[in-house]
Amino acid sequence: MSWPRRVVAALLVLELCANARGAEPEASPGEWKFISDKDGVALYRRQRTASYESKAIGEIPASTDLAHAVLDDVESYTSFMPYTAECRVLKRDADSVVAYQRISAPLTSDRDYTVRVRSSSKPAEAGKVFLSRWEAENALGPPEKSGVVRVKLCEGSWLLEPTGPNTTRATYMVYTDSGGLIPAFIKNTGSQIGIRKLFAAIRKQVRDPKYAKKN
Repeated sequence: MSWPRRVVAALLVLELCANARGAEPEASPGEWKFISDKDGVALYRRQRTASYESKAIGEIPASTDLAHAVLDDVESYTSFMPYTAECRVLKRDADSVVAYQRISAPLTSDRDYTVRVRSSSKPAEAGKVFLSRWEAENALGPPEKSGVVRVKLCEGSWLLEPTGPNTTRATYMVYTDSGGLIPAFIKNTGSQIGIRKLFAAIRKQVRDPKYAKKN
């Protein structure tokens, strides 16, 4: 892998869920600003206290049931989610999942975190609307490991809205902090590539026949 691609890979990890800078008071978020529209993913960003928050909107060629089944298949994340080295479900409740994940990529230390994901759904004209929100719950997971950076700030959501019987409008939001050591122009480019890779992985995974059997 070339040096530029290694940098992008590292930035992808930092963007998807990165280490928090500190416990500063949260200010009101700024206005959403349009960043780019490429590979069928429109990306927006707004400033928050620790870092910026990203929002991405794109189509997924599958029903919301199938798209949700892919996102809920946490046990399989290591096989299709970018740079996911380890993923374990620690607890499943009726409306939430507690999972531990470790992210690994070149040129950066591994990151790990435990999150609780809460999901809900409601009927819509062309199917169901699914909303999944997550936040860090590290106290419910394993202790910190030597050589692995424990993520303190990790929150976001997936909103899946049907635009037809076999098409989904997906809105992804994530709020993390990758720290201040990476130049802004490199970090911004890396985050855009990383989020587009995430959508590409899900678009590919919904074609797996195992999800159709579950719905």
